[in-house]
Amino acid sequence: MDFLELPKRTTGNRSYGLTSIVDFGTPIGELEHLLKDYHSFIDIAKLGIGSAYVTPNISQKIALYQTYGIKPYCGGTLFEKCYLQQKLTEYFAWLKKLGIEWLEVSNGTLDISLEERLQIISKAKDYFYVIAEVGSKDSTQEMPISEWRAEIELLLDAGCKYVITEGRDSGTAGIYDQNGTIKSDLIQELIKGLDCRKIIFEAPTPKHQMFFINEVGTNVNLGNVKLTDTLILETQRQGLRSETFFLEEQEWKLLL
Repeated sequence: MDFLELPKRTTGNRSYGLTSIVDFGTPIGELEHLLKDYHSFIDIAKLGIGSAYVTPNISQKIALYQTYGIKPYCGGTLFEKCYLQQKLTEYFAWLKKLGIEWLEVSNGTLDISLEERLQIISKAKDYFYVIAEVGSKDSTQEMPISEWRAEIELLLDAGCKYVITEGRDSGTAGIYDQNGTIKSDLIQELIKGLDCRKIIFEAPTPKHQMFFINEVGTNVNLGNVKLTDTLILETQRQGLRSETFFLEEQEWKLLL
């Protein structure tokens, strides 16, 4: 159907306007059925936490995502586990064997210094497309806005393709407070001078997603999206939900 005037969405092999879903162990049969219908709405698939390491048929799952043009990668918790045990060389070799081209470098659980992460990124970017995460999974930790901005800029300058703002799958840390409320002052400051096409905002619920669509635009990059919510999210992006109803009437805000 094409008779409605809707917000213009990026399509195909998108570089922004990304939907990054999180897979916490979707059985491969169920995954195949879901991707058959919804693959065009999905760009990236994170195999959440450290689940990839113990997932049965992991090679088949990776291949299935790639068949539909979706980029799979392993959650940052697995990276941090390997870092802690000094197994990054083995981890990178395992990713290569699986055919995974994307790598997340994070410090959500461990306190890995920014300098150390930058050094890892500078080496890993020759072999992987690197995504870095900013923010802690500990909801009691607060980072000044200036640190958020500076860290994002340094990570992008180091060669990261995208930077993720931590939000957890529960939406209760990082860019959210422990009650799930969005730190809107933080978001407003981040989107002022940074290239939002390079930032993936973790937004695990439709309520969180609607906030970013309205604040940043229909082609905001969103992460930690539940696989079963992909159709709802695309509906919101297209201004076909009450809370995003007037998107096509607005100027395309930041993503020109």
